[in-house]
Amino acid sequence: MKELTKVPTSDRYDEYLIESLKDPEEAAGFLEAILEEEEPEAELLRNALRKIIEARCRLNGLSENDKLLHGRLDKMLTESGCAEIYAFVELLDVLGFKVAIGLK
Repeated sequence: MKELTKVPTSDRYDEYLIESLKDPEEAAGFLEAILEEEEPEAELLRNALRKIIEARCRLNGLSENDKLLHGRLDKMLTESGCAEIYAFVELLDVLGFKVAIGLK
C-alpha cells in the first residue's frame, strides 16, 4: 500500500495566499471554489475562512464583535464537520441551484 506523505505548507505560499485574499473578489472566488468541491473536506472550509479573516485583519482590521462571530462559527463548524453547510450546498445542487459568493 502506498503511503501518503504530507507536504509542509511553505511560509511563502501562505503569505502569498493571505496577500491575494485581501482582494475581496479573490476571497469570494476562493470560498466559492471550496464550497463547490465534489468531495468536500470540512477542514478546507474552516481553513479558507481563517485565511480570509487573517487577510481582512491585515487589510483593515476587524472589530472585536466580528472576531467573536468568527470564533463562534469556527466552533460550530468544528463540532459539526461543516455538515450543515455542505448538506445545504448539496440540496441546492439537487434543486438546480448553485452557491455563489459575491460582493455586497
